[in-house]
Order: sequence, then structure tokens, then C-alpha cells
Amino acid sequence: MPLYEHVFLARQDLAQNQVDGLTEAFSQIITDNGGAVAKTEYWGLRNIAYRIKKNRKAHYVMLSVEAPAPAVFELERQVALNEDVVRYQTIRVEAHEEGPSAMMRKNERDDRGGRGGRGGPRGFGGDRGPREDRGPREDRGPRGDFGDRGPRAVAPVAAEQE
Repeated sequence: MPLYEHVFLARQDLAQNQVDGLTEAFSQIITDNGGAVAKTEYWGLRNIAYRIKKNRKAHYVMLSVEAPAPAVFELERQVALNEDVVRYQTIRVEAHEEGPSAMMRKNERDDRGGRGGRGGPRGFGGDRGPREDRGPREDRGPRGDFGDRGPRAVAPVAAEQE
């Protein structure tokens, strides 16, 4: 049977037990139509990139599904009719991921502390270090600090009249 990953976003004002109820109902649809849910992950209440149906946050849930195509079509039909679901997406995959998904691993990394991936003392990865490490000015190139622009144009100063 084909393998799928189905992710849905539930409204932010739902309680946790309501989200669990939705997950169980959607899993039941798959099992009633001859499929199986291999794994269920609740990713939590997270911010959405943009407002969807007046929601700024949503409960994210992922189902790893092994089911025939008609079961997935029925799942998507039921999810689309449900008013508590803001968005959903089903993707066919070659194999289910062993262990936690990338989103769950990301949450574990964030729990360890630190910002991660931000080098340098000021929090910028491109920090070049102190001036003495960069070498003297004359070694930086034929045009100095001006790059491709050349020296700045300076308006001539009127000679002082005596």
C-alpha cells in the first residue's frame, strides 16, 4: 500500500482534548477504509506565517498513514468539511521516517538552550573579527575601502577671499 504523511492545522481556540478527538476521528476514517496509521505526532500550538481565517496560531498534527488512495480521498474530504481544521496537506512518501520527525527533532534542539547556528560574539555568522586580524589597509586591494565605487566625489571648496 502507498505511504502518506498527512498534516493538518486545527484552530487555535480548540482545547487539547478536542485536537486529540480530531486526530482519533481522522485515524478512524483511515482504518475504516482499509488503511493503518503508523504514527501520530502532535507538534504543538505554533505561530502561523500569516493569518488564516482570523487565526494567528494553530495546533499542528501529523499522521503517518499507510492506506489505499480511496481512503486518503475520504480523509481529505472529511478534513475539508470540518470547520475546526484551518489547513491540511497530504504528501505521498517513499518510506516513513523512523523515530521522531524533523519538527520534533527541532523542538528537542530548541529545548537544549542557545540560539544555535549563530556564530560570533555579536550573534552574526559573518563577523570578521578584530581589525588587526584583517591585515593593514594597503593589503586590502587596489581601491582601498571604496570597493567598485571609487573615491567619493567631493564638492570643491570655494577659496577663501582675502
